[in-house]
Amino acid sequence: MILDCYTAEKQLEWAAHQNPGGWVNHSKFVAIACKRIADKCDNLSSDLAYCYGLLHDIGRYTGISSERHLIDGYRFCNGFRWDKAAQICISHAFMIKNIHSSIGVFDVTDEDFLFIKRFLETANYDDYDRLVQLCDALSLPTGFCILEKRFVDVALRYGMHPYTLARWKKTIEIKEYFERKADCSIYDLLPEVKKNIF
Repeated sequence: MILDCYTAEKQLEWAAHQNPGGWVNHSKFVAIACKRIADKCDNLSSDLAYCYGLLHDIGRYTGISSERHLIDGYRFCNGFRWDKAAQICISHAFMIKNIHSSIGVFDVTDEDFLFIKRFLETANYDDYDRLVQLCDALSLPTGFCILEKRFVDVALRYGMHPYTLARWKKTIEIKEYFERKADCSIYDLLPEVKKNIF
């Protein structure tokens, strides 16, 4: 099956029926942010970026989970031979390519843990991986937000972690990278961010 915007939207709609929750609206906002930023980058397709944003958390269709949604999403997209979307289902959680940098709980089998570990060691990230990592950090279920608000939101839910500060620094680096490519502030492309500041 060819991955296009309509197909990705339909798959997310199906997944939302399997496990409704705030993750669905979050995914939609991630997708919109990906599309807008990709529009400003010569090397990216805004349609593909939108699809990857929609599907990055698709593994949550299996139910409430922590890091299991990464491998569930990978397998879901891999089943359609959407190789890049499958990779992003894992890579979006690892702006630092080290399995120990995860802030979640590895509610997976030992085999799946080793698979993710090896996957991270060999995966080649490109601008689509980095874009979804950034937009994941810019999006709440209620809309766009500044990075610092999302950082606090995640820290309140997951607690502080040995890699928390390193993850924040890396995300800020990615933001600055895309601002150079877009030649503007990322927030200029997401003016609705003002609604979630207070």
